[in-house]
Amino acid sequence: MTHAPSSPTPDWIQSLRGKILVALAGDPTGMAPYVRDIAEGDDAGYFVENGPAWTVHAGMGTLVAGIRALLLQALHPGALAGVHDWSRYREDPIGRLTGTVRWVITLTYGSKTQADAETRRVGRFHQRVKGEYRAGDGAERTYTAEATDLVRWVHLAFTDAFLAGHEASKKQIPGGPDAYVADWATAGRLMRVVDPPLTRDALRGEIDGFYARGELRGGERVDEVVRFLRKPPFPGVMGVAYRVLFAAAVATIPRRYRKMLGVRRWPLPVLTVTRVILRITERALGSGPRAQDMAYARLRRLEREAA
Repeated sequence: MTHAPSSPTPDWIQSLRGKILVALAGDPTGMAPYVRDIAEGDDAGYFVENGPAWTVHAGMGTLVAGIRALLLQALHPGALAGVHDWSRYREDPIGRLTGTVRWVITLTYGSKTQADAETRRVGRFHQRVKGEYRAGDGAERTYTAEATDLVRWVHLAFTDAFLAGHEASKKQIPGGPDAYVADWATAGRLMRVVDPPLTRDALRGEIDGFYARGELRGGERVDEVVRFLRKPPFPGVMGVAYRVLFAAAVATIPRRYRKMLGVRRWPLPVLTVTRVILRITERALGSGPRAQDMAYARLRRLEREAA
């Protein structure tokens, strides 16, 4: 039985693929040097093959998660002060995004040696990040990027965002949501988070605890971040797709935090539209190697060497 040849990928899909890969990996092929390096290394890494972290971070829901994480992080004035004072997100939004993606991808799919080196790289930058901010209670306080409460808040916001983004895509997680929270707690411990939460309820309980203690606030700086994240300088079809992803990120945020951010849900089935966008994006990215493919290559090589 013969099969008709597959139809060529439309030019606009190819174009979208290149733009997305530049945003995610800093390279139009998706094979930035750090991604290729994942095939190297002499150990299996911190996260189990095809386990919760592998599954969630391979999904297209991470596109929603990245936006959601930045929105939620902005509500802690200490974390926001660090971004405001030290980040170049306004001048180089792609550079800021690719730096964060590099950390997530390397920890998830790389060897322990690579993950530890990446953690040290981020830590060296954080050592320089310090200043002052007005806390939720109005008091002036000093901050460092290594402060216990700020490191914890960033971990909580990231974990909840990845989880919510994946749940929005309607795809399953091996072992369920609690398994992912417990799995990604390893990343929190690598970043010196003490006793990170291990279940979805504990995770969201801690986030609500920051709110209940008055440690979160809106304000002019939050408004500035929201304005930028609502419409960053992405042209053409990528800009249109991004606006839907932004709306989806907003839709996954609980009402009390949306109110502090000054954002509203679309009165449309935005999550349904987002799933269509994510499927198109998945098709655009599906024609080339991925970080997990590099990890598979490393694991198969280690198996051969051990045989």
